[in-house]
Amino acid sequence: MTTAYANPESSAQSYIDDPRNENVLVYVNGDLVPRDKASVSVFDAGFVLGDGIWEGLRLIKGRLLALDAHMDRLFEGARAIALDIGMTRQQVVDAVMHTCRSNGIDDGAHIRLMITRGRKRTPNQDPRFTLGKATVVIVAERKAKNPAAKEKGLALFTSTFRCSTPDVFDLRLNSHSRLNLIQALIQAINAGADEALMLDTQGFVSSCNSTNFFIVRGNELWTSTGRCCFNGITRGHVIDLYAQQIGAVHQKDFTLAQTYSADEAFVTGTLGGVTPVTRIDGRPIGSGTMGPVTRRISAAYEEFILSA
Repeated sequence: MTTAYANPESSAQSYIDDPRNENVLVYVNGDLVPRDKASVSVFDAGFVLGDGIWEGLRLIKGRLLALDAHMDRLFEGARAIALDIGMTRQQVVDAVMHTCRSNGIDDGAHIRLMITRGRKRTPNQDPRFTLGKATVVIVAERKAKNPAAKEKGLALFTSTFRCSTPDVFDLRLNSHSRLNLIQALIQAINAGADEALMLDTQGFVSSCNSTNFFIVRGNELWTSTGRCCFNGITRGHVIDLYAQQIGAVHQKDFTLAQTYSADEAFVTGTLGGVTPVTRIDGRPIGSGTMGPVTRRISAAYEEFILSA
């Protein structure tokens, strides 16, 4: 059985608690609502089916990091599932910034932008039973990465749940539906790990349950082909930065055996940036601590986000 913690340190999404987050105003369909009053209908398609899309964004020194890439992914996802957001790109951006400013946040924010198909006439799968407009929710919180988690590194467990292929469920679509990934994470937690390492249907290493996965072998960086993993925006930045500043990057199929013998490993995500992986399935990776290459690419990424 899993055990609930308010904010587990041993998580790829760990952050430092900020008491001001208890009083944030949440954007719900154009209104700003106190956190404990924010709600959507039990008939909402997102609640009923997980029928919706989302983005996680960071606000750094008054700027939304990689804004165009996030908006591209959001609107591409909406088109893929025939979801009319009912807002232009600029209106979405304005709503995000309005939410941040209304909460007095101009730096160090993590923003969750969630859009569903909207309220339905009855709980069912058919989108033709939707009433009215899409539901738009924006939560902006002050979140600083937990340095203890970053220094310790993550322990991964290879899950028996596989990453899906695009013909079954395309993980590059930022959908609210995440049950198989949650199942993988629960399996990892119950095995004493922090996050799940997931393989594709051919048995090659693909992704973690909420982050993109990389290994370092020599001076080379390896990551999956991208067929069965998230379209991570941080992943893309790290690939580019590594190629520009450190060495060769290979997006390729590789095995769990090759992963066990890697010199270093790390994951990437919007909130955590670059987080080292120090153990997989009980085995230390490299020295079992954050390696020099991981430290170097982490520093390069932090410099990039401050100057972008």
